[in-house]
Amino acid sequence: MWWPPWLAACLAWAAGAGAESPAPLCASRGLCPAPPGANASQPGTGQCPRGATDLCAWALSSQSLREPFPVDVIQENYVRNVRNCIFSVVYPTPFKSRIRLVAVSKEVLENILDLDISVQGTSDFLQFVSGGKVIFGSVPLAHRYGGHQFGSWAGQLGDGRAHLIGIYTNRNGERWELQLKGSGKTPYSRNGDGRAVLRSSVREFLCSEAMHYLGIPTSRAASLIVSDDDVWRDQFYDGNIRKERGAIVLRLAKSWFRIGSLEILAHAGELDLQRRLLDFIIQEHFPSIAMGDSNRYLEFFSTVVSETADLIALWMSVGFAHGVCNTDNFSLVSITIDYGPFGFMDSYDPNFVPNTSDDERRYKIGNQANVGLFNLSKLLQALKPLLDPRQKQLASQILDGYGERYYSRFTELFKTKLGLLGENEDDNYLIAFLLKLMEDTKADFTMTFRQLSEITQDQLKELRIPEEFWALQDLSKHKLFSEWVSMYLLRLTRNEGDSDTKRRTRMTTVNPRYILRNWMAESAVQKAKLNDFSELFPGSSPTADFTASVPEAAGCRESGLLPAPPALGQGS
Repeated sequence: MWWPPWLAACLAWAAGAGAESPAPLCASRGLCPAPPGANASQPGTGQCPRGATDLCAWALSSQSLREPFPVDVIQENYVRNVRNCIFSVVYPTPFKSRIRLVAVSKEVLENILDLDISVQGTSDFLQFVSGGKVIFGSVPLAHRYGGHQFGSWAGQLGDGRAHLIGIYTNRNGERWELQLKGSGKTPYSRNGDGRAVLRSSVREFLCSEAMHYLGIPTSRAASLIVSDDDVWRDQFYDGNIRKERGAIVLRLAKSWFRIGSLEILAHAGELDLQRRLLDFIIQEHFPSIAMGDSNRYLEFFSTVVSETADLIALWMSVGFAHGVCNTDNFSLVSITIDYGPFGFMDSYDPNFVPNTSDDERRYKIGNQANVGLFNLSKLLQALKPLLDPRQKQLASQILDGYGERYYSRFTELFKTKLGLLGENEDDNYLIAFLLKLMEDTKADFTMTFRQLSEITQDQLKELRIPEEFWALQDLSKHKLFSEWVSMYLLRLTRNEGDSDTKRRTRMTTVNPRYILRNWMAESAVQKAKLNDFSELFPGSSPTADFTASVPEAAGCRESGLLPAPPALGQGS
């Protein structure tokens, strides 16, 4: 392991007004900075010098997000309209009851956060990922943003139940922003209670990791905490409010900025701040764009348009419907974020809607590309005050090219799923023909492509579909199936230097056998409600129970461990 496998004594009270500052921790097992990286934060007060890596455990800082921008001048934590800032300083609210660490992602802990998996068994880690303590040197933040929801401007939204608890730069120089979701109220909570429930937290934990392993750009999940705190929810928006258990997910992303991050500033007329934020995002996350280029905002928009088209095409290639494609849920770095009422298609259906509250079916899977265009048009609207007339015209042309980019990427992905090499003018028709057969027969989307990856050309040619290829058997019931098979086999003969074995090998690498089907997620949720967390994630291992409270014992003070300060002015 590159870092020592302990996290002890790295947690401390990171100070509200009047709080006693913790002593420097370098002398013992203290907090040390992460290895140098291109975007590494500078060490803060009490941290070790950068050279002392052999004694270091871990380092986290929010300094690189706080310093470039004005922070909310109001320190009290109450719901309000916030102006002239990007972030509000606000601490997580710990749970009042028993808490349990019920799942971790070993890959995230070890390969992204440079922590040994054994850290999950420590009380310090439990308190950190549940919001009970914060890393010394980092100040938790809640992000201010707005957004268009279901097509209409919703005004100020923001991190209403999430806290950005720091940025970590790992041994590979990768910069990751860590965020707790479900960790209490913030100034952006509106009418919410700042909490997430076990049901939705299990789904987010599972799906973000599933998407990663499907090759889809996404936020990641490191851990899942469950409490015995009561949280009341109307799950189906039918007036039936039920008691559920509170939970917190520690999730990571290269950036949590989204289209709504820029929209709120444009709508408020805070153009200088908008320009500063945009320059920061470009400098941190778009290294190919020169900061001295007068067209940098145009280049930024062009990149976001292209990468958004690519992301949605990837969603479609695995049958994923996000469910809530509002502008506040669309990442500026084109990753999948904010997993809510998502779903993977079983039977192929372009009208598939996983969100029961989407009465108008706005976010059905077949409309995601159109919604992407709508969201990008709102991004352009937010950028226009920063563009000159020529740039505005060029930006409109860039947006006009979105459809072609999406269609091109969609076609490329589905050609790969079918094992097609080279170019052929009939490829688009071949893909569309297959999808129509799948729609008519309600064939399983995932398994149709998987079984096409496994069946031989000879079996297809003879229309001899083995029983184990049940999705293809469903497809074969269509009267035009044989016609499609003939077209497909003819097209495969045009793959230069190919063989049936090579084709099947290629196709099995891109067509998954398993996706996170709704029944799988629901099974994990129902078992979790009964304190059976065995289905959450391969490699996860629930720890022993801990209580949320930390006694004011001498040992606690001596090790530099103190609870996070209470949120000032917080209501009950």
